[in-house]
Amino acid sequence: MARHSLRLGIDLDGVVADFNAGWTALHNAEFGGSLTPDLVTTWNGLHTLGGFDDMKAFWEWARGNEHRPSIFRHLALLPEALETLNVLSGDGHRIVIVSTKPDWAVHETLHWLADNAIPTREVHLTFQKAEVQCDVYLDDAPHVLAELAQHHPNAVVCRFVRPWNKPIAGTVDVTSWPEFHAVVTEASHRRVTQAPQ
Repeated sequence: MARHSLRLGIDLDGVVADFNAGWTALHNAEFGGSLTPDLVTTWNGLHTLGGFDDMKAFWEWARGNEHRPSIFRHLALLPEALETLNVLSGDGHRIVIVSTKPDWAVHETLHWLADNAIPTREVHLTFQKAEVQCDVYLDDAPHVLAELAQHHPNAVVCRFVRPWNKPIAGTVDVTSWPEFHAVVTEASHRRVTQAPQ
């Protein structure tokens, strides 16, 4: 069946990279705790779980120091993320990384993308994700999903279902990378049938 090449706007943390497993493991190593990723159930509550005064203090810790890189440098891939991205790229879709990162994490994020051979030629590290035009988006941040659905009503906005987000009008729920692949495939075929002859 014919396909239409799509621009896929892909978030990183909590979508491609296992941020919560990464920061809880580092926290346990440095503070002797026993945190596990499943304890993360809110979007901006990491400081409470980690014993920090606020999110600013959490990010200051995550930033790294003279003894170690930032938390973003050595995160593990989430299951089936890279495999699915490679298949989608091989199908002719453009993988567009759209991630929010503080200035101090930019270089380490680019290193991480290279280390993990993420199949992309386009990377946007921005606090304004809705400014990046794509046909399909995949994100897990509640406020980002709402903004994407509002500003891109003709795009397919996929909510990667997580404990810290809830259903949002105008988004499509996916619980795994194979499900996202299926959504992209359907959207691609739909573009073909809607294209003028």
